[in-house]
Amino acid sequence: MTNLASFVEALPQERVAPVLALLDVLRRHLPEGFKEHSDGRMVHFTVPHSIYPAGYHCNPKDPLPFVSVASTKSQISLYHMGLYADPDLLSAFQMEWNPKECGRLDMGKSCIRFKRPERLTAALPVLSSLFERMSPEDWISVYEAAFKG
Repeated sequence: MTNLASFVEALPQERVAPVLALLDVLRRHLPEGFKEHSDGRMVHFTVPHSIYPAGYHCNPKDPLPFVSVASTKSQISLYHMGLYADPDLLSAFQMEWNPKECGRLDMGKSCIRFKRPERLTAALPVLSSLFERMSPEDWISVYEAAFKG
């Protein structure tokens, strides 16, 4: 069994369809160059070493993280490092979020939390737009300015 299969198999039944829909949106809307992989606990979309040889500053052996999807006891979590590092991207995302359709935005610095799976499904259009906004090259520039500058 692959790590992705183990991740999906461990999801509560009511989360399978929304998480698979989110992964599909990520695959279709992230600009070319990001690489998908799973460690069995999360699904990650990273900038591979072939594009950014320096890797992640916390552990250069790891590729540069960008977006990750997790499922915990109480929620589905979407981690988007661009939202954490780029105030303009965060502001644009918050302006597009429609609480009437998607519910209240439950967010930390990089984490968007979905306690109800149907909220994730409702948010897929605004997330699609978010994912299209930053290429690997854009993310590298923002990352280097925010974390290595």
